[in-house]
Amino acid sequence: MTQERVNIYLLINKDYFPTEKMPFIKEALSKVPDEKADALMFTEFKQPVTILLFSLFLGFLGVDRFMLGEVGMGVLKLLTCGGCGIWAIIDWFIILNKTKEKNFDQLMQTILLL
Repeated sequence: MTQERVNIYLLINKDYFPTEKMPFIKEALSKVPDEKADALMFTEFKQPVTILLFSLFLGFLGVDRFMLGEVGMGVLKLLTCGGCGIWAIIDWFIILNKTKEKNFDQLMQTILLL
């Protein structure tokens, strides 16, 4: 991708990824051929704020973990009612970063498949 397209992509999608991973993303995107770059535009990412809201209101049921694709953790959280509430409260503080990390992993896998 051209540097201009990389900058536009990062400007549009910066809220989906961890800030400290931006140099890695920039480097990986710059290596993607222009003819395959359009496929990246259609990649859907999880909204970190949406996952946080689900965690706040339904976190004790494990809904946030299910939405991130962590079925085992979701079931465990569901069966323990969010670890008697303690685990649910801890997730309020870490779920944003966890969502951004999942999005980063998804982007890197998509780039590798191109």
